[in-house]
Amino acid sequence: MLYDILLHHPEAFAAMLRGTPTWVWGVLAALVVLGLSQLRDRTASLLRTSLVPVGMTAFSAWGMLSAFGGTPIGAEVLSVWIGIAVLVTAALAPGRAAATYDPARREYRMPGSVVPLLLIVGIFVTKWMVGVQLAILPRLAADTAFALPVAAVYGIFTGLFAGRAARLWRLALRSGTAVPAHA
Repeated sequence: MLYDILLHHPEAFAAMLRGTPTWVWGVLAALVVLGLSQLRDRTASLLRTSLVPVGMTAFSAWGMLSAFGGTPIGAEVLSVWIGIAVLVTAALAPGRAAATYDPARREYRMPGSVVPLLLIVGIFVTKWMVGVQLAILPRLAADTAFALPVAAVYGIFTGLFAGRAARLWRLALRSGTAVPAHA
């Protein structure tokens, strides 16, 4: 739907951008800064490494609930989101973390990566596009052909964040010192 509008009426994109509330661009700026901070090598506590996946899961949940929570298909949509998130997490979690964990200092040494930035921006763009489409055609919120694929996309993002975090948590649990130090 949005794709068709942009393909046949590319001038509409500017109107969509102008119609987006200013505070949304502030959220995007904050999320981009957060994602950019992940590009460099760094050290972080267990608590700090947990904040981004927990925050992005909350952002994903907000996207799901604000778009579909009050619809007759809300429970079905949330089930798809949770189911996909669990499957992706389960598939990704057993992998090897790129980080190392120092149990004496209770902190991770993590290489920089563009992946968190891409995931963060991906969730934002998904939320923005869904918001635009629902503003144009509110009835889409109750259309399973629209809502279930959106739930799957949110589930994939959530699962990617959770699976990556699970890899880090496993490093700390193996050391036996998973109690978080100062953030």
